[in-house]
Amino acid sequence: MDTIHIRGGRRLKGRIPVSGAKNAALPLMTAALLTDEPLKLANMPRLADVKTLTKLLRALGASVSMNDGGDADVMTIRAADITSTTAPYEIVSQIRASFWVLGPLLGRCRKAKVSLPGGCAIGA
Repeated sequence: MDTIHIRGGRRLKGRIPVSGAKNAALPLMTAALLTDEPLKLANMPRLADVKTLTKLLRALGASVSMNDGGDADVMTIRAADITSTTAPYEIVSQIRASFWVLGPLLGRCRKAKVSLPGGCAIGA
């Protein structure tokens, strides 16, 4: 199998403004699994999918808190201590976006187990 090795000279660090849309929020939430430092996400939508993905991140060992930031809800995710690399089926079966934890878990922990996602049928 071919591999690509990347050796960067600088650490990525900074802020990027992103809208509060669900399709932006869910992948950003799972990206928190890539680091042991806290990740703060502002302007988070209060939706069922965000709540379900929060349950999944907590099941993997992350702590997640949501504060009312006035005009924008701010979520803080700390994934310093990942305690599991297996995403529980009872949560995964509720949301399609659950498969997004696969890449970060593999990248950070070198293993992951995620069942086929559930949620609504695309295009239905």
